Amino acid sequence: MIDAYFIHLLILIGIYLILAVSLQLSLGYSGLLNLGHIAFFGIGAYAYAILALSGFSSIFCLLIAGGLSAFFGYLLSIPTNKLKGDYLALMSLGFSFVIYAVLLNWTELTRGPLGLPGIPRPIIFGFDFSDNISFFVLVSIIALASYFFIWRLTKSSFGRTLEATRDDELAVRSLGKNTFKLKNISLMISAFFAGLAGSLFASYITFIDPSSFTFVNLIPILLMVIIGGIASLPGTFLATVFIILLPEIFRFIGLPSEILGPTRQIFYALTLILIIYFKPRGFFGKINLE
Repeated sequence: MIDAYFIHLLILIGIYLILAVSLQLSLGYSGLLNLGHIAFFGIGAYAYAILALSGFSSIFCLLIAGGLSAFFGYLLSIPTNKLKGDYLALMSLGFSFVIYAVLLNWTELTRGPLGLPGIPRPIIFGFDFSDNISFFVLVSIIALASYFFIWRLTKSSFGRTLEATRDDELAVRSLGKNTFKLKNISLMISAFFAGLAGSLFASYITFIDPSSFTFVNLIPILLMVIIGGIASLPGTFLATVFIILLPEIFRFIGLPSEILGPTRQIFYALTLILIIYFKPRGFFGKINLE
């Protein structure tokens, strides 16, 4: 029983690590205060669920889930190209509300508040990932590959130009770089991996509804980025482990189930406020969150 419980936590760490490092790319390295990341997560989850329930192959479902999220990332990047800071945050937050409203009200496709049950686990190249141990292996492989890809990207000339754009966009544009295109690509890549994380989440839980993709659910993901430190991938990894494991203490205190959920949300919110106030760079960050 205990082993199954820890496997469950490790799977969640893997899924949220993909989600957090992808947000780190757009927020930490590109300087885009993107509060619409949870919408990309939801788009990927629903795309995978609908296609998998329709009988499509798992690889196709995973790729389409990520690709569709990337497409919406591109759509979001067009009206937000000239926005910064609070204005960008508000626009992306509005985008997440729109996606939530679509998931809730397009009942013919999403079943609205009833959700989508019975989402199948992936079967890839004949390997069935229906049990939790094999699914943990799949999540670990994808999480490590995602982390390595984003790490390599940030160390490339593209990543260094992104950081320069974050620090002084005007100077980068004066050197002839198309900063709009750079930010578009960054947001699309970030959205792709968020959609991939969403597809893993949907196939693991096997049931999704719109309540899993609200702004409240974005707070833990923001915490992973902020606590670990802006533009710090190792910090994001450590913060993801911390944020997933620490609230589990509340399970062993004996709190009633109706109190456990709100207690976690209060914990997340207070931690976010304290970190921003006392440690604006996080524990391993290179820049302040402004």
